Amino acid sequence: MTANTLRLALAQLNPTVGDVAGNAEKVRAARREAARLGAELVMFSELFLSAYPPEDLVLKPAFQDACRKACEELARETADGGPALLLGLPWLEDGKLYNAYALLDGGLIQSVRFKVDLPNYGVFDEKRVFEPGPLPGPVVFRDRIRLGIPVCEDIWGDEVVECIAETGGEILLVPNGSPFRRGVIEERLNVAVARVVESGLPMVYLNQLGGQDELVFEGSSFVLNADRSFAHQLPAFREALVVTQWERGPEGWHCLQGEVTAVESGDEADYSACVLGLRDYVEKNRFPGVVLGLSGGIDSAICAAMAVDALGAERVRCVMMPYRFTSQESLDDAKACAEALGVAYEIVPIAEPVEGFERALAGLFAGTNRGLTEENLQSRVRGTLLMSISNKFGPMVVTTGNKSEMSCGYATLYGDMNGGYNPIKDLYKTEVFRLSALRNRWKPVGALGPDGEVIPENIIVKPPSAELRENQKDQDSLPPYDVLDDILACLIEHEMRLSDIVARGHDLETVKKVERLLYLAEYKRRQAAPGVKVTRKNFGRDRRYPIVNGFRDPGNGAHKPDATLVKGVGKASAESFDF
Repeated sequence: MTANTLRLALAQLNPTVGDVAGNAEKVRAARREAARLGAELVMFSELFLSAYPPEDLVLKPAFQDACRKACEELARETADGGPALLLGLPWLEDGKLYNAYALLDGGLIQSVRFKVDLPNYGVFDEKRVFEPGPLPGPVVFRDRIRLGIPVCEDIWGDEVVECIAETGGEILLVPNGSPFRRGVIEERLNVAVARVVESGLPMVYLNQLGGQDELVFEGSSFVLNADRSFAHQLPAFREALVVTQWERGPEGWHCLQGEVTAVESGDEADYSACVLGLRDYVEKNRFPGVVLGLSGGIDSAICAAMAVDALGAERVRCVMMPYRFTSQESLDDAKACAEALGVAYEIVPIAEPVEGFERALAGLFAGTNRGLTEENLQSRVRGTLLMSISNKFGPMVVTTGNKSEMSCGYATLYGDMNGGYNPIKDLYKTEVFRLSALRNRWKPVGALGPDGEVIPENIIVKPPSAELRENQKDQDSLPPYDVLDDILACLIEHEMRLSDIVARGHDLETVKKVERLLYLAEYKRRQAAPGVKVTRKNFGRDRRYPIVNGFRDPGNGAHKPDATLVKGVGKASAESFDF
């Protein structure tokens, strides 16, 4: 290679948090392939050796040691004259722990840079575990190019990139652990374009891939030239190793045109994220497969489809557990869905255990009316049976409650909430219907399920019902789902005042009822299985509300503060202090 060319490999790969040895082997395999393709330098995503986010695991000295040892071993291996490595890892320096990015080349750790801007909002809490680094200058690669390395959040403000540009950086290489949520791909691109325009430098944006608990990293890495043109767009939701070719001209470095892959957006991206999150949760935790209750309803049907797309039909087991309130329509729909997906399907009637519970409680419940308690017994029997199958044969139970139900508590604790993981936890009911229709005409690249209709049309069009009593419908207890979901999105994603929600055309008493249900169900959600984050605010990492909570919005308009009562706010004067 000449002083005016660079062959840079981008490794958009799927590491596992905590599996330092396995992640290091992924580095070695990528390096071998990059060498075969003629690359000089291989770039990996943020904290690749530990994988992102390591959370409090990164505070363990033994884990820090494992990451450092693996980094040193990889550095020694670069003495063979092959490609250099740009690799992220936690780095302990002078008793402080940093989110670091290292250049390994010629048998040495040539340079290390530390992340400056540590995010501490939403799903991020890096300030809990890392120290912020100093503003970085560029890293010199083989005496011929100055590489600027802002790490992930460092490009969401302008300070770090400005410093790199002012100190001679020639290309911006940005390693990322940026999780998927609806609309984030467009937001990232807008941020990247802003930094490219401000600095006049081309940018590589390399993102992690894979599911990690509730988070999904979809990749969607890209390369922007200084003129804001796309040189490369890597795929979303799947691994890729791409060698980019760079040339230095009179106006600086330029990436030659490569493949620009179309990435999923909208409902297709949401569905793909749910499949990837479920697949990696099962695979990385080494479950042999999954089992779920197939009721003939929309939620269990789409979860079954996602499971088959993620794992293949041979690793999915579906169980119909009918009671006297289960309709023949539900039995027919569940069977048709199982047959369309090609999964193992069994029927386990629950009359005997339900009635056994009722007999055991008969004396205690004497003189009371039948109601919700007896209905929930059915759900709890089903949850117990599924957990028993899991205990006996090893598959993880997939939980199938949607965000509308989880918001309102329309789910039975220790019943249908039993399970290890919920792929639709962050999807409202209206979105579940929409994604079900989508899956019947499309499936993600690499999905293992069959083409065509896998969720019978009748499941999509019939009124939803828990079938825990005669002729029960969801709308007996809840507002219509289009109304409910809009109110919930206003309350959860947008934190709107009740008065502002009413101004959208909703009835005040309905809004108050939904708000009350939302708050009351917090204790249930604390005990719910993890599930894929899709929206801006999922239950768990994003939205953290107290269980004991006496606040209710009275529905008034916005309060106008009385400025005449305020003596001083944030004023640095003697008058600001009380003695």
